[in-house]
Amino acid sequence: MTLNAVPILIAVLCIYAIAYRYYSAFIAAKVLALDDSRVTPAHQFNDGSNYTPTNKYVLWGHHFAAISGPGPLIGPVLAAQFGYLPGLIWLVIGVVLGGAVHDFIVLAASMRSGGKSLAEIARREIDRVTGTVATVAILIILIVALAGVGLAVINALAESPWGLFTIAMTIPIALLMGMYMFRWRGGTDRAIKEGTIIGVILLVLAVVFGEVVQNSSFGHYFKYDKTAITFMVAGYGFVASVLPVWLLLAPRDYLSSYMKLGSIAFLAIGIFAVMPTFKMPATTAFIHGGGPIIPGKVFPFVFITIACGAISGFHALISSGTTPKLIDKETHARPIGYGAMLCESIVGVMALIAASSMFPHDYFQINVPVEAFAKIDANLRAMGFDQSNLEALTRAVGEERLAGRTGGAVSLAVGMAQIFSAIPGMSHLMSYWYHFAIMFEALFILTTVDAGTRVARFMMQEILGGVHKKFAQPDWLPGAIIASVLAVVPWTYMILKGSIATIWPLFGMANQMLACVALCVCTTFLINNGKVRYAWVTILPLSFIAVIEMTAGYQNITLNYWPKQMYLNTGITACLMVGLVIVIIGSARKWYRVAIKGEPHQPAMMATATN
Repeated sequence: MTLNAVPILIAVLCIYAIAYRYYSAFIAAKVLALDDSRVTPAHQFNDGSNYTPTNKYVLWGHHFAAISGPGPLIGPVLAAQFGYLPGLIWLVIGVVLGGAVHDFIVLAASMRSGGKSLAEIARREIDRVTGTVATVAILIILIVALAGVGLAVINALAESPWGLFTIAMTIPIALLMGMYMFRWRGGTDRAIKEGTIIGVILLVLAVVFGEVVQNSSFGHYFKYDKTAITFMVAGYGFVASVLPVWLLLAPRDYLSSYMKLGSIAFLAIGIFAVMPTFKMPATTAFIHGGGPIIPGKVFPFVFITIACGAISGFHALISSGTTPKLIDKETHARPIGYGAMLCESIVGVMALIAASSMFPHDYFQINVPVEAFAKIDANLRAMGFDQSNLEALTRAVGEERLAGRTGGAVSLAVGMAQIFSAIPGMSHLMSYWYHFAIMFEALFILTTVDAGTRVARFMMQEILGGVHKKFAQPDWLPGAIIASVLAVVPWTYMILKGSIATIWPLFGMANQMLACVALCVCTTFLINNGKVRYAWVTILPLSFIAVIEMTAGYQNITLNYWPKQMYLNTGITACLMVGLVIVIIGSARKWYRVAIKGEPHQPAMMATATN
């Protein structure tokens, strides 16, 4: 029996609307007691570069674009191996009770700590030893995360002049928007509206002319292999990390958010218009393990495969990185923290629907290497996955081949293009929709690279500030340059030496471990500020994710990394597991001292800044 995707999508949207209306309001009013009379770091430390009050909608766009990396796109697609149901359940329950809560409270904690990073908040809220361990763990996780997201965008843009041209054009368009809105027109509401219209029009033109460039005599100037694009992405991450946030990062992410939200809205319209059915079954035989894409069982691997969309530790770095330094009023934290995460989860649900609406045989043929697929083809057909349309799809999208294009990005683009082209009057535009989807994915991912690298730069400067005080000043240019280089080089090296098979499982596990660290800090923040009765809000998701991550870490080492002699991955995983245990124990001791023994504490909520 086939299931139509429309009722599922309606149910998910209703659940998210109810969660935002009631649960996020409860957290804002009771748990955090948001108060617009408090002066935010953007006003307290306004320097016109790193700290600057930003329009709520522009900041929402920047934040959404920064957190919406490959996780909600790639993760659900890869997890479709288990069937559509396990990933769908995790996306919905995980985001309402875990991910959106995590993002919201981390943002509030950083906002009330002067815009400090998660590592610095851990030192202040828990203790110095736990904070130091958390700092090292967070930095390692951040590097691994940037390698994972960077690899995804590189796979999408490699050998694609159309995609590379369009993505490259977003940089000068964003620079033009930044200058127009904030320097030439003074940052007024009208200037932002005008700049938005200009940016969107230019971005659409960049997409359209991408095909012209690809088929032109100079198209080869935009065709590069993975190594060359790796260095390009690294260079972009460095530049975006150093330049003032209003000049490139905020306007580009704001522009990207329009493309992202517009694409998702159009995909939703397409789903309602086409009413696709799930061709992938609710569950497959691979829930018991042995899958060709993800080798482990559905528990715990579906939880770490969907690295974002349900809960993501990487978001804690954005919520304690660029966003708290730009937020204008405390109450803006609710739509930006909780609301943006719900929107990202919608992206994950859409991606899962697009991938699951393909014939399973085509899905596996795209996401499994050609040699490996030949070995499992007979088994897939025995499971009932015998219908295929891949040859026709390959011709329709204008690619030389789709088979063996692993990593999830290509299969998602094909699934989206199938839905778009099924809309009446759109069937002849399959190649445009496919390349549009590739560009859409690259935009999604690249915004995480630039924001994540900037967060890594801030962390590096905080650490180096202990050696030389000037490094701790975000506006000190030499320090910004040195810290940015130190942030970019490690993840670039990992991309050059790794692959989606070696980096993505490590990224997924590390990402959720970071969420555990952040939830420990959030729980301590609440307890330290007299909110013991509401600590269950963060302890509940923390307990579940901690069990998942320790199980996944053990299985990754014993079943995947060590038998394949992947000693670097083994070492990183083991170190992160030990670090997580230390952070949890240190946090629990702090909770006991404050909540049970009643020892005095210095809450981060303390310093109400004055003008």
